[in-house]
Amino acid sequence: MSRSRERARVAVVTGASAGVGRATARLLARRGTAIALLARGRTGLAAAADEVREAGGRALPIEVDMVDYEAVADAGRQVEADLGPIDLWINAAFSSVFAPFQQTRPEEFRRAMEVTYLGYVHGTRVALAHMTPRDRGTIVQVGSALGYRGIPLQAAYCGAKHAIIGFTESLRCELRHDRSNVKLTMVQLPAVNTPQFDWLLSRLPHNAQPVPPIYEPVVAARAIVAAADRPTRREYWVGAGTVLTILGNRIAPALLDRYLARTGYSSQQTAQPADPNRPANLWQPADGPHGRDFGTSGSFSGRSHSHSPQAWLSRHRRLLTAAGVGAAAVGAAAWRSR
Repeated sequence: MSRSRERARVAVVTGASAGVGRATARLLARRGTAIALLARGRTGLAAAADEVREAGGRALPIEVDMVDYEAVADAGRQVEADLGPIDLWINAAFSSVFAPFQQTRPEEFRRAMEVTYLGYVHGTRVALAHMTPRDRGTIVQVGSALGYRGIPLQAAYCGAKHAIIGFTESLRCELRHDRSNVKLTMVQLPAVNTPQFDWLLSRLPHNAQPVPPIYEPVVAARAIVAAADRPTRREYWVGAGTVLTILGNRIAPALLDRYLARTGYSSQQTAQPADPNRPANLWQPADGPHGRDFGTSGSFSGRSHSHSPQAWLSRHRRLLTAAGVGAAAVGAAAWRSR
């Protein structure tokens, strides 16, 4: 089996206490993978570790703020000492603010950028510190369609996801220049039903919601695990909404500007007035020592999809191409025999 198809024996997942990171850890655990779970929330981490063990994997939960590079570096050393050489590093941690830009305080914007963007930079640096000397390993950056197309009320998140793409593209070129066998890929996600809509800092008058179509975290997790198995592709797009968003922005960005100016505020809010006492995890984890476990999915399971035909087609495009070539060959043979 080629290196690009080897399955990780030791994986690190950041943002593993809830949402996409937690769903991904659970899928990897079914393979018997040893998984280091990095996040700030002690309650969510403990629950995620239990799920990993129940699924057949080894779990090493580590409380860490991805903004603190030295703490992330210490976590990397702990993983290697307790679990072994890191084969796979998945960056999925983030935080943000739901608010118009002018209602977002400078320190809040900076913090969201540090967690979501610099957290990926720090995680990637630590992963490379361990992988480069061995000349093997895979890094998966969990991105978003909003890394290609900004939308109103999420300037900090969109800015961070744009930055991750630029950083990853630069690093990919450097790894190629060095003829490194460390693999780097991205997975661009659609709207996902995660607890972020229950715990991100929000100044919206109504509860925040993902813009449909909405997918369950397991859809994203399947794509991330597939990307880890085939990291030679630059990136994967998950969900029809992601494809339409990225391609639409390439073709008619000004049209999208006008459309989002008209619909972007209402489509990201429910009819339910916001609770002034709702949690906010920007500075402190909402699932800290005395917090509740928010789980993997958010509050929109009744409206979200557990499968994405587009994501399946993307993962199996080689099979489909081969089938198409085969069908064409059969057709050609039949035509010649007439």
